[in-house]
Amino acid sequence: MADQGSNKTGSVRDDELKREIQGELKAGRAVRVEEDFEPQPSGEDQPVAEFSAAVPEGSAPPGMTPQDVALRSALARHLERGLFPARRSALLGALHRHQAPDDLLERVAALPDHESYENVQAVVRALGLGVEARRV
Repeated sequence: MADQGSNKTGSVRDDELKREIQGELKAGRAVRVEEDFEPQPSGEDQPVAEFSAAVPEGSAPPGMTPQDVALRSALARHLERGLFPARRSALLGALHRHQAPDDLLERVAALPDHESYENVQAVVRALGLGVEARRV
């Protein structure tokens, strides 16, 4: 038997636990009966923590624009690695499951369904966006 380190539940149980709390992670409201377990909102004098996909100007790798980087990041956030290789229908299914923005859904829906995409980079390339130039 392989050593699992300090993880006493195993990968199958870990996956089950992730599925169980998925709704709590995505909920925009209280999901606990007791208030003590709810995360506290930012105070009046504290900034609100929000995710920003903005890429600072000049920080995009060669061959990509900041918009290309932001779109690639959004795709990677909504498409799990185990999905690949995948066709358009599988990509759309994953995007729907992960509640991806409509602009991502529309872009991927325009891809040909007979093609198989090996990874997110292949999807980005098929969408006609810039991809990171390989360093030599």
